[in-house]
Amino acid sequence: MSDLLRKGFLIGIGAALNGKEKVEKVYNEMVEKGQMSPTEAKEAIREFREKGEAQNEKWNAQTEAYFREQIRDLGFVTKEEYHALEERVQKLEKLHETSTDAGEE
Repeated sequence: MSDLLRKGFLIGIGAALNGKEKVEKVYNEMVEKGQMSPTEAKEAIREFREKGEAQNEKWNAQTEAYFREQIRDLGFVTKEEYHALEERVQKLEKLHETSTDAGEE
């Protein structure tokens, strides 16, 4: 499962880098043609990057929620649930040992 997430993440990064390069190229061409000042181009690129990062965070959250739901539907437990159950078992084992030891005396 983590390999699938990693591949998806790498695809997203590749697409983002490719998109960023194309956007920068378009803005640089606009600067060269006098359609935009260098300051305006830098600001536009910054805004594009910020919006892309925000969208990426949104997609990551949605993807994580989707996979968590799928894992839950398959009957798997989370790490937190596993550790909570493990603690309960340990407490019950100690309680059982204590009651068994008391019964032997």
